[in-house]
Amino acid sequence: MLKYELVPARDPGSKRLCVMLHGLGDSIDGYRWMPDAMDLPWMNYALVNAPDEYYGGFSWFDFTGDMTPGVLRSRKLLGTLLDDLQAKGYPTEQTIFGGFSQGCLMAVDVGLRYPRAVAGIVGISGWVYEPQQLLEQMAPDARQRRVLMTHGTLDPMVPFAAVRSEVQKLTSAGLQIEWHEFQKAHTIAGEDELDIIRGFVERAFAGPNSP
Repeated sequence: MLKYELVPARDPGSKRLCVMLHGLGDSIDGYRWMPDAMDLPWMNYALVNAPDEYYGGFSWFDFTGDMTPGVLRSRKLLGTLLDDLQAKGYPTEQTIFGGFSQGCLMAVDVGLRYPRAVAGIVGISGWVYEPQQLLEQMAPDARQRRVLMTHGTLDPMVPFAAVRSEVQKLTSAGLQIEWHEFQKAHTIAGEDELDIIRGFVERAFAGPNSP
């Protein structure tokens, strides 16, 4: 089982949840700022550590070699985590599944495959693992799932043009991806990007089909 830390919502009784997956070499500690910065009193947060130790932090898969074994292993672990959170009273239909960099890849990969619907998927400064395979294996209702992806035009780690091409392939296949570009490197672009993420999350819980 993956290690995670649950940060409770300020509103008692809320079961709305944001699962946040960190990037390469980071950990739970790297996202402790997020609940206060998002300032959504009805949101619980599950901050998750990846399974492999990596230079003082953690990794979801091998970044320099064959990433496939790690992606498949992390996919299974994250599916089990969502099952566990569901059993603990956090329905996936009220769960935002988000991540940065490697965590973005895993959030998109799992969020579109998971058999139960999620409230939304947020991918920041990451990429898509095997887009064609994802289209073939995604859940039957994946085209109805809300997805937000953001990326920096100056990203030196995950090339912007390649990610935009992957996203265009997925949107051409009917996936509902809201895409935002920022003049930033491999990071979260301060309040401007947080405003986009916050607005997406609020809309995910405000529409006619919201949980």
